Amino acid sequence: MLQILQINVPTISDPESAREIKETILTAEPEAKVEIDLKTKIVKVESDASEETFRELIVAVGHEID
Repeated sequence: MLQILQINVPTISDPESAREIKETILTAEPEAKVEIDLKTKIVKVESDASEETFRELIVAVGHEID
């Protein structure tokens, strides 16, 4: 079932870190739609996969989640 997730990632500091997160998510879940807002530090993902999947991917590239 398609869901829209919003994950707060306070350690996103620049466009490079946002790009790294987006690429990691899309490598694991190519069908996902990913938007990252650097100002609010919110990663928005639209996908069938579980929220836990995306949390694990974000942590795996060295970021923290609130």
